[in-house]
Amino acid sequence: MTTEKQRDGLSLLDGEGDLTDQCEKCLKHIFAKYCTPSPENLSTRSEGDLLVPPENAYLTDAGLDRWASETNGAPFSEDQKEELQMLDVTDDGHLTYAGFIQLYQLQTENDEAETWKDLIVHGFNRRLEKIA
Repeated sequence: MTTEKQRDGLSLLDGEGDLTDQCEKCLKHIFAKYCTPSPENLSTRSEGDLLVPPENAYLTDAGLDRWASETNGAPFSEDQKEELQMLDVTDDGHLTYAGFIQLYQLQTENDEAETWKDLIVHGFNRRLEKIA
């Protein structure tokens, strides 16, 4: 059976099982679209530039719902939101960038195809280039 990694020559995980640097850059861009505070370059970036979240950024409940809805078609249930509390969160329980990466690390270890689906929904191609 041919895996996506073999077919496309790319994997989202490195040899040690961590997210690759390029994958993390893509995820950082996705997180930055929904985080608080918003990145300074949100309205001034040129097409193809990747967003970078400000230091100490996090996802508010509204940002988390927008991200989940745009990624999966629906916001997280209360049970799913409660599970996120096991990840890196602020003192107020908001998901941090580190927690967002933890979430994607777990997902990618268990179902790399699901992470590819998310990346594609957010405008990345199979070479992890921003195309939309």
